[in-house]
Amino acid sequence: MVADTEMLSPGVFTVDLDALARNYRTLRDAAPQAVCGAVVKANAYGLGVAPVAGRLWDEGCRHFFVATAQEGIELRSLLPEAQIFVFEGVLEGSAGGVIGADLIPILNSIAQIRCWRAVGAGRPAAIHLDTGMSRLGLADAELREVSRTGLLESLNLQYALTHLACADVPSDPLNARQVRNFGDLLARLPEVRTSIGGSAGILLGPEYHGDLVRPGIALYGASPFASGDSPMEPVVILEGIVLQTRTVTRQQTVGYGATHTVRPGTRLATVGVGYADGYPRALGNRGVACVAGAGVRVVGRVSMDLITLDVSGLSPADVQPGDTVELLGGNVPLDDLARKAGTISYEILTGLGPRWRRRYLP
Repeated sequence: MVADTEMLSPGVFTVDLDALARNYRTLRDAAPQAVCGAVVKANAYGLGVAPVAGRLWDEGCRHFFVATAQEGIELRSLLPEAQIFVFEGVLEGSAGGVIGADLIPILNSIAQIRCWRAVGAGRPAAIHLDTGMSRLGLADAELREVSRTGLLESLNLQYALTHLACADVPSDPLNARQVRNFGDLLARLPEVRTSIGGSAGILLGPEYHGDLVRPGIALYGASPFASGDSPMEPVVILEGIVLQTRTVTRQQTVGYGATHTVRPGTRLATVGVGYADGYPRALGNRGVACVAGAGVRVVGRVSMDLITLDVSGLSPADVQPGDTVELLGGNVPLDDLARKAGTISYEILTGLGPRWRRRYLP
């Protein structure tokens, strides 16, 4: 007898593609003078690049950003006509793949500019200017050297980009300072279109947009800001499966390390999800779930494959083996879960493991 593969997973990972599309339209409408692209690196932040990029293409998105040439090659096979930008630029070992897949490298250094001049043969490229992140990109001294030596003269530059370090905190003065720095650096370049705003930058206002905006995390339902409620719609729902329930008959502890004590009469539900599935270990004795419309607590440590919920406040009929519980979604917001775990929404989404049964709506 062949097993039902749907029952072999720890739970269901649902991606609401309609909500994704609405988030894209919200961000696009917030920057009406700019072209709205999309960042789909890291397998579309863990949601699955094929269905996500396909739906964004259907919504009119034509500019996509990935982290690596390998990601770009995969995306090219899905979207033959898209403009695909590669954040890592062009490396000695990746030039052939970048050219073969017709990708647009974002050049981050003098060495990358020289490499692309040698192999790119007038193909499109973008340039990254470091205005305060001190990570990737050309700083002022390097750009002076590029200007002095004429290294840009034969490049087919499509865009100049910068990356805001503190856009998630709108009041941070570094935001405005980076825009001013960007303007100063642009004066050393030939006339070129610009790209400044990611998710948070789009919502800061027109001076943070440029000609091309590139939303990422906000597309996937998380707030682009460090505090406050998310202005975006939830996109991801995680539902775990109850494996066992029990009513405790004496005072005892729950899970590894005996970190939580329960009294007689406590009813527990064990769910087949753990840190191997991307449910953070830090949520032990801190996490919450939604069962039959009610919030319940995670008690004891999160283990590799299991968590335990205190469902004492619910009727036994509401929680039985085989039932599903919401671990992330409309009742358990992504940003709240991340804060309880001491991390950020990006890490939650990209850390979700391969054992989930993925479902895409519609």
